[in-house]
Amino acid sequence: MLNSTPSFIDSGILLPTVCERELCVFAFQTLGVMNEAADEIATGAQVVDLLVSMCRSALESPRKVVIFEPYPSVVDPNDPQTLAFNPRKKDYDRVMRALDSLTSIREMTQAPYLEIKKQMDKHDPLAHPLLQWVISSNRSHIVKLPVPRQLKFMHTPHQFLLLSSPPAKESNFRAAKNLFGSTFAFHGSHIENWHSILRNGLVVASNTRLQLHGAIYGNGIYLSPLSSISFGYSGMNKRQQKVISKDEMAASSKTNINLQSQKKGQQPQFLQSRNLKCIALCEVITSPELHKHGDIWVVPSTDHVCTRFFFVYEDGQVGDSSLNTQDNCIHREILRVIGNQTATG
Repeated sequence: MLNSTPSFIDSGILLPTVCERELCVFAFQTLGVMNEAADEIATGAQVVDLLVSMCRSALESPRKVVIFEPYPSVVDPNDPQTLAFNPRKKDYDRVMRALDSLTSIREMTQAPYLEIKKQMDKHDPLAHPLLQWVISSNRSHIVKLPVPRQLKFMHTPHQFLLLSSPPAKESNFRAAKNLFGSTFAFHGSHIENWHSILRNGLVVASNTRLQLHGAIYGNGIYLSPLSSISFGYSGMNKRQQKVISKDEMAASSKTNINLQSQKKGQQPQFLQSRNLKCIALCEVITSPELHKHGDIWVVPSTDHVCTRFFFVYEDGQVGDSSLNTQDNCIHREILRVIGNQTATG
């Protein structure tokens, strides 16, 4: 846990990470480390649903050999001495069958945990162990933002705090921030890439197998202060990038609540679509290493970029393509929401 993060993240999910070595996997899954996950399925349903959606998107991608990393390490429930899912013997079709057998996250909140596990085991004995791995292998701190902490100008109720930097990187980031200051910019990437990003962090993909777009401005992590540019990299159709009126947002929110909240007082919790688009809002060091090519920013050092927020858009949801993080009103609102993680620049 990072000492300087906002206090509201203390109530979120931060589960142990997993080593891929077979002995570590065995100890992790058979010694009860995952017992707490039962509660998280009930309290963090939307986060779990998002993690599963990212996993599926990576697995369905034509680039899965490159981006479905890490590959699951799952102990065979019938033979604890072996791995049912082994990174050294990859079987993508078998992982997909297990994913298909997962009980929906909606149903996971409507039955006792042991009953849920029994149902999953009946469909596929590897479904529940795979779900455990999807949750526990997430090395990022990701929690749903309460409404008062949401950035209204992003026009989606699916907003998350996303801290994907390990403590050592965050420490390096803060040291550089004290020297040079920082600001905010968007990073757009297809949802299929986030399975890896949440577990490996943002990396420089330029001139590697991970590179999907050109690197015309050199090697580095590509960001933009303009939402329109990053929405393009996320795969959102440009014709969908429009401003939603307050009345439309209110009507949509009311409809979702009526459809999804049968329990008294329950807010919408579930991502309903497999066709998800997403965008991250990052904090970036304003050092001389930050190369600005108009509205395309390139950061050569991974230590100079940290994710802060993550926004998800379902079918029919659209983003505002006119946002600029350098506008004073936008910048102030980001600082208000992020609390004591202030940026200067």
